Amino acid sequence: MRIGELATESGLTTKTIRFYEQAGLLPAPPRTPGGYRAYPPHAVARLAFVRDAQAGGLTLAEIRSVLALRDSGQAPCAQVGVLIEEHLAEIERRLDELRQARTVLRELARRAAVTDPDTCSAGDICTILARP
Repeated sequence: MRIGELATESGLTTKTIRFYEQAGLLPAPPRTPGGYRAYPPHAVARLAFVRDAQAGGLTLAEIRSVLALRDSGQAPCAQVGVLIEEHLAEIERRLDELRQARTVLRELARRAAVTDPDTCSAGDICTILARP
């Protein structure tokens, strides 16, 4: 199938497909006598896998390593499990940071609501942000 058909079936743009090919996520297809790319039918499933893996937070490098394992005939399940655990740990860390930031911002919002700008001295930069 030509790249336009693959784009339609995969829901991706031709530019994205070419990018994935250059990034090593999609093997370079054979060319027709006219020079067009001739993708095999299983390219649709591979592109769906890449899209799903990205939705799960995997980087293109991580996806490439999973695909390389599969392409070598090995099941990548153990590696995928490790990647998922690493990404979950990172998400948990970021959620903790966001919760802390929310707490600080709520306190700053409370201070902002009761601050009278007329009571600020010329030496103050911002009494809302300054520690009490």
